[in-house]
Amino acid sequence: MIEATVTEWDDEQGWGVLDSRETPGGCWTHFSTVEMPGFRSLAPGQKVTLEWEAVEQDGYQYRAVRVVVAD
Repeated sequence: MIEATVTEWDDEQGWGVLDSRETPGGCWTHFSTVEMPGFRSLAPGQKVTLEWEAVEQDGYQYRAVRVVVAD
């Protein structure tokens, strides 16, 4: 798992973009990969840890497979 910062999030569409050194250009993520109780939502500037795969998704070269909200 690596550390990342949320750069974009859209609650209506349920997806966003995470930024880290390991995923230059951003890492696409879907709410279904976010591990947290209740309504799964992120906010720009929020810190998370991330597992990702190198596969194109909506114009991004990386896609999250697991996102854990930092304490």
